[in-house]
Amino acid sequence: MPPKAKFTREEVIEAAVELTRAGGAGAVTARALGARLGTSPKPIFGLFRNMEELQEEVIRATQERYLGFIREEQAAAKYPPYKSSGMAYIRFAGEEPELFRLLFMRDRSREKKEKTSAWDPDTVSLIAALRERTGLSQKEAERLHTENWIFVHGIATMVATSYLTFDTDFISESMSDIFLGLYDRFKHKGEKQ
Repeated sequence: MPPKAKFTREEVIEAAVELTRAGGAGAVTARALGARLGTSPKPIFGLFRNMEELQEEVIRATQERYLGFIREEQAAAKYPPYKSSGMAYIRFAGEEPELFRLLFMRDRSREKKEKTSAWDPDTVSLIAALRERTGLSQKEAERLHTENWIFVHGIATMVATSYLTFDTDFISESMSDIFLGLYDRFKHKGEKQ
């Protein structure tokens, strides 16, 4: 019978997330994990097939943290639900820049594309809420979301990389300006401007 592992998968994943928070995805090595857990790298490979499997679990755990930011922002009810998701995205970028980079700024060209839809389930919900609130068609709501999200991602990227710093009021007002401008364009589509 093999010796009982000193650590659970969850403890190793949490240690890997903490290493990522401190030094980015590249900081997660078997040796660094072993040092953080006070052991050799060997026990880690008793819990995971390889480092790629561990990295997938780190991404999943990080995604859960990010979704926690969205839930907190929506529970605070300071902004409408659609806007609160954008505010949470930017706040996550500012408070967890390395985790933000892992989720939203990594090279995905080699990742398997398993989606049957262009949108993940959380985005589908956002677009449905947007349609309900605005009365836009599915196509219009998707286009408004895409254009709006390009703007939100731009701010978040600047925040995550410390390129620029914005206060929350400026971010909120800017998001409203962009959203309302885009919404107005779709609402008056076909009219001469």
